[in-house]
Amino acid sequence: MGVFDIVFSVLAFNAPMSVFVGFITVIVGFGNGIGAPLVFIATGALMLLFAVGFTTMSRDLPNPGAFYAYITAGLGRPVGLGGSFVALVSYVFILVGGYCFGGISWQSLIHDRFGGPDIPWWIYTLATIVVVSMLGYFHINLSAKVLMIFMILETVVMVAYDVAVMARGGEGGAVALSFAPLNPANAFGGSIGLAVIFGVVCFSGFEATAVFREEARSPEKTVPRATYAAIIFLMVLYALTAWAMINGIGLENAVKASAADPTGAAFATAEMYLSKIGVDVVNLLLCTSIFAANLAAHNVSTRYIYSLSVDRIFPSFLSSVHKRQQSPHRASILISIVTVISIAACVVLNGNPGTLYATLVGIGGYALILLLLLTSIGVVVYFRRKPGLKARIFKTVVAPLLAVLGLAVAFVIATQNVDVMIGGSVALAIALVVLFFALLVAGIVVAVILRKTRPDVYARIGRQDV
Repeated sequence: MGVFDIVFSVLAFNAPMSVFVGFITVIVGFGNGIGAPLVFIATGALMLLFAVGFTTMSRDLPNPGAFYAYITAGLGRPVGLGGSFVALVSYVFILVGGYCFGGISWQSLIHDRFGGPDIPWWIYTLATIVVVSMLGYFHINLSAKVLMIFMILETVVMVAYDVAVMARGGEGGAVALSFAPLNPANAFGGSIGLAVIFGVVCFSGFEATAVFREEARSPEKTVPRATYAAIIFLMVLYALTAWAMINGIGLENAVKASAADPTGAAFATAEMYLSKIGVDVVNLLLCTSIFAANLAAHNVSTRYIYSLSVDRIFPSFLSSVHKRQQSPHRASILISIVTVISIAACVVLNGNPGTLYATLVGIGGYALILLLLLTSIGVVVYFRRKPGLKARIFKTVVAPLLAVLGLAVAFVIATQNVDVMIGGSVALAIALVVLFFALLVAGIVVAVILRKTRPDVYARIGRQDV
């Protein structure tokens, strides 16, 4: 995989069209109002600070496995294994939640938008799982090419919307575009805490650049370049589109309309500037965007299982690589089976796919913030242990420490607002938070046991044998 292959795989995980339809207006309506573009700039800057230490460490640490390898190298094997459990479950949650969202999105598009047959949502979901499973089984380059096509289409439509708003001067007409959303004075209005949480979640997944290290060309160059490219691209795209959307809806009405109906406000402004056909395209691309995100999440989850099985934490037969496709095909099949069972349980128990999506993706995003924080701390400790490394102090100390501070604040705010993130009850939020901390502790306990009973396996934790 080259830089662009990895970049598009990571960008697809973020599903930019989903951010366009469902996140920007949420931040405007329930976050910091018209200051939303500044949230994307600020959280993007925080992710860049994280990336400085992350990519500097990647040049010295050849281990694949992303969170798993980096937390292990910095904080030790027990915490690293616990982090891997948290990462794997969070990605699976996001994947299953994404499948639920994809099913109801395809159902809405075909039945409600185009008047097609009324097919149950889970039929669309199972069809999506079949296609994703097939692509996941083959060489990663095939998935990368598919993701690239969808990402280009999403970006073209979002940029077309931005240009249309600017060309018409926003809701007020010619020469009425306002730069108030970019005024720092408006950044702290409303609930800045919630805005930061959702802003960070919109960037989640970029760290997966390191997951594909074994499949990348010249990984010591490709991984850092792909990481920076993904973050900068998302920061510019989201901030520009948020600014355009606020102008498109109108500064006076943006917060009220977004709070009343976030998704409806996004589609309404899309129809205003892209016409009815444009909205149909947005609806279609929302479905393909979710599909692309599912494919990306499937591939990342697969490689976590592969890494854990290579280290013999999971059964070794899952570490098998297909002779012709060069893909971890057995790990991919396992992820497919897990998702099918999860969707089947949802259908049998008559679960609401919309609620499941909000809950699973929300709590998955919370877990990723925790992992980013642990990784940042691990980066700081790692470089403290290796003072002889030839790297600038900004890369090994200043930027990583700033990332730790920023992510710590984000994690505290997220912990206080988990119920809002998952769109559920406080009791459910507490239960899910306890689950992830239990996974972290479970990994630590398993590692401690392995240290005494199977020291050879313990020594491999975090892909230390690479």
